[in-house]
Amino acid sequence: MLLLVGTCLVAFVLLLYMLSPLISPKPLALPGAHVVVTGGSSGIGKCIAIECFKQGAFITLVARNEDRLLQAKKEIEKHSINDKQVVLCISVDVSQDYSQVENVIKQAQEKLGPVDMLVNCAGMSVSGKFEDLEVTSFEKLMSINYLGSVYPSRAVIATMKERRVGRIVFLSSQAGQVGLFGFTAYSSSKFAIRGLAEALQMEVKPYNVYVTVAYPPDTDTPGFAEENKTKPLETRLISETTSICSPEQVAKQIVKDAIQGNFNSSVGSDGYMLSSLTCGMSPVTSITEGLQQVVTMGLFRMLSLFYLGSFDNIIRRCMIERAKYETADKTA
Repeated sequence: MLLLVGTCLVAFVLLLYMLSPLISPKPLALPGAHVVVTGGSSGIGKCIAIECFKQGAFITLVARNEDRLLQAKKEIEKHSINDKQVVLCISVDVSQDYSQVENVIKQAQEKLGPVDMLVNCAGMSVSGKFEDLEVTSFEKLMSINYLGSVYPSRAVIATMKERRVGRIVFLSSQAGQVGLFGFTAYSSSKFAIRGLAEALQMEVKPYNVYVTVAYPPDTDTPGFAEENKTKPLETRLISETTSICSPEQVAKQIVKDAIQGNFNSSVGSDGYMLSSLTCGMSPVTSITEGLQQVVTMGLFRMLSLFYLGSFDNIIRRCMIERAKYETADKTA
């Protein structure tokens, strides 16, 4: 009896595996495609632009700093595969004025054609204890990290739906999957990205437009280096429990997942575990992906308890050490 049940289960899984490609989206062809990358003058955004350019795409870089944009343009152009490719640079703050963002997207489309893929990489991080952070920090991060993704996406979505083709990529963070000490402002702005992405995917899927949410780990970028200057000790020690990824590695995975139309994009074993743990009601691109999440979620939940316990121990040790120093200062 058990053998029969096992055989039926294996047959069922194999059937789902064979049917899986039939429900998966058709991959987006990058040669000749128009890819817009916000926050594309440095870090992960620049590396994504390079990766797309290597595959034959036309690139529009959007960022605030004109000098860094021009420098990034020169770096990207070194990776062209034909003499027809173009890198267009537009300087604008994507988080401040929607009408201005809409206008620059129109300019880009007039020069390079309709946007086939939008990659929202504009963002920043501020860390600190909840009571130490200025209220303006929460407002600033929600503006840059959240609205800075809403505005460009809003500017391209109508054309994508009309053409029945498109990809929209949102850059969240592993801190957008699990809230961490010192990231009350940052995590909340990155968690908001997921809510936006899930709701938007449900709206645009019938039009053959697919959304990807990327959850990169700590990545060796100028933004990460700047973040470390003010990061609380607890946050830094928790971050050091995992390795730092290169922006090139992260970019390759994001582009690969976006092309395939995958909703989740993660890097490494920790990223895979977090994506499975936090999948909830998020969309799946294939039945195989859904089955993997069902099978692994229980085991990963057990592992996560060990992670959370180690984080709590780090915070407790820091608290004890800080109390010792304060006592010593008072008695000195």
